[in-house]
Amino acid sequence: MARGPTAEVPRPTNRDLWLRVASAAVLAPLAVAAAYLGGAWFIGFWLLGAAGILWEWLGLVAAARSLSGGARTGWIALGACYAGAMLAAPLVIRADAALGFIAMIFLFAVVWATDVAAYFAGRLMGGAKLASAISPNKTWSGAVAGAIAATVAGLAVVAVGGIEPLAPIVVVSFLLSIAAQFGDLFESWLKRRFGVKDASHAIPGHGGLMDRLDGFLAAALAAALVGVSRGGLDGAAGGFLLW
Repeated sequence: MARGPTAEVPRPTNRDLWLRVASAAVLAPLAVAAAYLGGAWFIGFWLLGAAGILWEWLGLVAAARSLSGGARTGWIALGACYAGAMLAAPLVIRADAALGFIAMIFLFAVVWATDVAAYFAGRLMGGAKLASAISPNKTWSGAVAGAIAATVAGLAVVAVGGIEPLAPIVVVSFLLSIAAQFGDLFESWLKRRFGVKDASHAIPGHGGLMDRLDGFLAAALAAALVGVSRGGLDGAAGGFLLW
């Protein structure tokens, strides 16, 4: 349902929570399985994700009657870049033969821990709003809890994977959690810009693919850029995991 750019967003209900859990129970294993299998399975999984994101973005632009022709073209181009990043970042990270799989699991752990901790801490603790003009339900308590949980989750993954030293991973996990939260806020701003509650209704309890993957896209893109700058295209995973 469309809403004005300053409308209050209703707080999630218990039904929404169970829908989120059910959707995650299906999607998370698929993402992990694709990362484990690699190759064509992995490419196909993220190609579908990128295509879905582009479809949702184009739907937002098409429904915005106030956009002029030049502005509409610009938004379409930005959407193509956004969807392209959703495909490119995971592929670059997984291409690292030695650490590609563990790097993807690390990213999943950081982003999912951020989402879960921020969601529950925000609901239980409340407090000052993080960015009320963009996303009224997000709080500073949730943001801090998300970053802490992400750091713990990231450390757990690399510890199990035998990656050392661990100390730099504290910083990497924390910063990637912040990146994920900025990605979430960007998508919230985008939806307000186009006056919609969700990018689509593709995922029960979550809205659309953009609603589900916004934080992961930002974190994966940040990790890929750092990884490529330090390890090259064939060593991007090691580039941000090994210090």
